[in-house]
Amino acid sequence: MNIQPAVFSGAVAAASLQQLRLSAPLVHCLTNDVVQSFTANVLLALGASPAMVVDPAEAAQFSAVADALLVNVGTLTRPHSDAMLVAIHAARQAGKPWVLDPVAVGGLSWRTEFCLELIKLNPAAIRGNASEIRALSGLTAAGRGVDSGDDSLSAIPSAQQLARETGAVVAVTGETDYVTDGERCLAVAGGHPMMTRVVGTGCALSAVVAAFSCLPGDRLNHVAAACRVMSCGGERACAVVKGPGSFTAAFLDNLYLMNEGWLNGEGQ
Repeated sequence: MNIQPAVFSGAVAAASLQQLRLSAPLVHCLTNDVVQSFTANVLLALGASPAMVVDPAEAAQFSAVADALLVNVGTLTRPHSDAMLVAIHAARQAGKPWVLDPVAVGGLSWRTEFCLELIKLNPAAIRGNASEIRALSGLTAAGRGVDSGDDSLSAIPSAQQLARETGAVVAVTGETDYVTDGERCLAVAGGHPMMTRVVGTGCALSAVVAAFSCLPGDRLNHVAAACRVMSCGGERACAVVKGPGSFTAAFLDNLYLMNEGWLNGEGQ
């Protein structure tokens, strides 16, 4: 079933962002070692609360308390995998959504096998690049580590299949982001190539997806809103900075100041 993407509305993104700021969700981030600080700052700038509780004995307890859980396998180790499994089971038992970022799936065998087991545990959302989503759906992909060798548009059928099989909202990100629940598909424009030259933008997006996934209402729209908020913050930052070194500060400022006009492509 080939579903044609619809253009996502900036007004809908703004409504989701307002919900996020009012609810200030607590997001438990089991993420990779490279991006923890950046991820925390991104969530704080948007109005969410981050926490990184990584020991298996505490991860389960905390996931039941948090509003959402992020599982990012970027720097996967055996202890990390233990913490992830107990946290997911605790989140599910407490009725809390969890989000998977399948970093480098398809390129490394153990993490691929691990993530194929994780998607049987009903993630609320899955966020990856085209190669990761294609590999997770069982297709051959052209990724190299965390880099995608596939175009996001080419991964839409894989994303739709994955969404139908898992019940998750699947976001495949690239030059244009595509978000699907298997029945509907949204195209989210924006962003800038410089964002691929700053470590952690994709991983932080997955944490933002987790924050938006716990909001009441249409999860497809909320996940698309997460993508649009991040792409808008990135494109605005890249319009004024000279390079990756000054990007992070400008990006965080733009997330903090984000408004409906910006999300609709208006204003300064």
